[in-house]
Parts: sequence; C-alpha cells; structure tokens
Amino acid sequence: MLFTPEPMAGNKTYLGQNGSTSGRGFIKQDLRVPLSSISNDNGDNTASKRDIMIFSDFDGTIFMQDTGHILFDSHGCGVQRREELDEEIKTGVRSFRDVSEEMWGSLNVPFADGFEIMKSSLEIDPAFRDFHEFCIERSIPFHIISAGLRPVLRAVLDEFLGPKQSQHIDIIANDASITPDGQWKPIWLHDTPLGHDKAASIKEYRSTASTESEDGSCPLVVFIGDGVSDLPAAREADVLFARKGLRLEEFCIENGIPYIPFSTFADIQREIRKIIRDDQKNTKGHGKPVQYNPRANFWRQLSNKGTLETLGSLALSRDNVNISSKPLMAYTTAPSSVSLVHY
Repeated sequence: MLFTPEPMAGNKTYLGQNGSTSGRGFIKQDLRVPLSSISNDNGDNTASKRDIMIFSDFDGTIFMQDTGHILFDSHGCGVQRREELDEEIKTGVRSFRDVSEEMWGSLNVPFADGFEIMKSSLEIDPAFRDFHEFCIERSIPFHIISAGLRPVLRAVLDEFLGPKQSQHIDIIANDASITPDGQWKPIWLHDTPLGHDKAASIKEYRSTASTESEDGSCPLVVFIGDGVSDLPAAREADVLFARKGLRLEEFCIENGIPYIPFSTFADIQREIRKIIRDDQKNTKGHGKPVQYNPRANFWRQLSNKGTLETLGSLALSRDNVNISSKPLMAYTTAPSSVSLVHY
C-alpha cells in the first residue's frame, strides 16, 4: 500500500571526476505497495522499450554506514562535534555545504589510511550485488547520486564490487582535493547551499533522456534513498523507494508522500521487474509511463509550508519546483524503474 496525505599531482593530490514533523493534519494510512502482492518473476525476459533511469543514494542506502561519518569520527571532528553539526543542518542554522566544509576540513588523514578504516567498517546491502548484475544484464544504467565525495565512493565500489563491475556505475557527486599529508577539501558540484543539488542532476539526466528518445516518450525515473537529504532528488522521481525504518520513510509517512518501502535491494529488484512488465503491457513504451508522477503541485505545497526548508536546510525554491495543473495521483500500482536505456 502507498501512503497518501489526507488533506575526492604533485604536492597536492587531486581526485576529480571524467526535527521530525508531527504529521498533524494528515491521516497516516498504510499506503505502501505490499511486497507480498508482487508476483514472482525469476528473471526471464523482463524487457522494456522505454528509457529507464535508476538513481540511488550511497550512504545508508547501498551501504549501511555513512562513509563520511566513519572518517569524521575516527580522524576528524569526532562523534560529539559531528552530531552537533548534524543538528545544525537539521534545524537550518547552517547550510549543508557550510557544515560539510567544516566536517571534511577537520580530517587529518591520508586517503589510503582513511580508506583502510572504511573497508573494515562498511557493510554493503546483502542483495546489492545481485541487483547490480540484474541491471548490467538488461543494460540498465545505474547512477549513484550523492552529497559525498566521488573519489571515496569510487574506491569503495572498486573494493566491494571489483573494478570491472564498478565501472558500470556512474557516480554523480562532489570531487575532492586531498593533500599527501591528509588535508581534505570538497570541490562542490554546484554553487548552491547544498553543494550538490541532486534534483538539478536528475532533471539534467531526465531532459537528456527525453531529448534522445527516438519517439519522444518520457523516460521513467526511479530514486532509491534513506534520508531527508534525499528529498530534493525524490521529488523528481516517478518511483520512490525508501529504506524501511529510516528518516525518508518516516517523512513520507508523515507527509503522505507515495513511496515503496524496501529492506534490501532484492525488494527493489522484484518491484522493478513488475514495473517494466506493467509499463510494457499498458503503454508499449510510448508516451508517459504508467507510473508517471505529476508531483509538482504536491511538492510545491510542501515547500510553501516550509517543511522542506526546516528539514536539513534543504530549501526548495518555487523556481526549482515543477508546476503542473494536474493533481497529485497516488500510485495504485508499483512505480517503475529508471536509467538511460533502451531494451
């Protein structure tokens, strides 16, 4: 069931890239799509003629821990200061970019030493490798979209998946300048308070996919995340997956945002199989996908209420919100998958 609302040469190493709301005014209905309702499909010939784009957060989503937190706690500002800084983001006292500058700037560890700590501390989602194979076999591009540092994420993927498999994953994230003596400085992807505007990145990919579409059909965009920092990207998706029990799911419940819960990437894989089948059956890959999300009016409503600005200084200005005359439509079937691809 879905939830709906009622009312990172030379002397410097440069690694570059190629408060909880109350929920008052809402009735918490369990509108999640029940995984038990998804028919079993063992892989077969699931195919789609529609362009699909899959975007996923990294920390807390593909990996259970946060790469930055591991480094900050062991070689940077420490747990207590990191938690204080996190609170400043949540309450809107300082921007995500400003706080992140302080956190990354507190590090005093060479990249190789810091990476050893991450290797021993990180745990990958148990079903992600199989899901990644699923995408490769079907030529579905899989994009990581993160507020973290690209060199860190690439090194982690190379370690846990192997360089050959890792190269299939596109990473959209900030770069970094790291000196040999271990001083870190983010190189932000966007000149915004967020550093990396995930929504802008997804809109760019979506626009490219639409432009390159042979028949002018709309691409299907899927986003996978776990926290409130994922909200700007989530609002651009036709299908939203939120990890069970974490802040993104809580926010969706409190604000009536349609989403599909997941415990592991196996849940997501089953859903995407169904989504591809349903879209092919109903649209043959033409026009708008079955799970097309008009979303604009609803997100504008949340932005106007100030909810998004309060949560993590993730301000969403009206200029950045798509405006549509269509009403919000709760998904009645499992939404679809995303990644620039023709099957």
